[in-house]
Amino acid sequence: MSARIDAMATNFERAFELRPAVYAAWQQLNGAIKAEMDLRRYELATLAAARRLRSSYCCLAHGKVLAEQFDEPVARIAADHRAAGLDEMDVAVMDLAEQVADDATSVSAADLQRLRDLGLSQEEIMDVILAAAARCFFSKTLDALGVQPDPGYRDLDPGLRKALVVGRPIADS
Repeated sequence: MSARIDAMATNFERAFELRPAVYAAWQQLNGAIKAEMDLRRYELATLAAARRLRSSYCCLAHGKVLAEQFDEPVARIAADHRAAGLDEMDVAVMDLAEQVADDATSVSAADLQRLRDLGLSQEEIMDVILAAAARCFFSKTLDALGVQPDPGYRDLDPGLRKALVVGRPIADS
């Protein structure tokens, strides 16, 4: 990682300069979670958790993926995913991810049953929980270190950018 830290590194990569083994472990963990999960569902769950955590960096990164790869109405989803035209399963996934990020001890058997009733397997439910819990580690680490989103996010549509900057502002340079 140290060879990339100079010109091409993102702000979050620079944040892990002092602990490259932790960054490598994060990449492995996150890759393992994503490998078993539908990418769109991963992005929705991650956006929901990041929004609840007030992580601008993660909201911008994952909102951008949703907008570019899945043509989702991300500004509406970020404002209120329940009123954004998503189907019931997507809403339930985002609800669970928010709940995990907010207070994992509040997740009840009924919350999980709601997802099973909508057709998710136990493995798919666990994937949502893993994505949200992993986002807690990464978002909280970046925010506690004072890491701002990369300046390139200023190029996003102003309405989308405004909806996704929920905590720290985008870096000037």
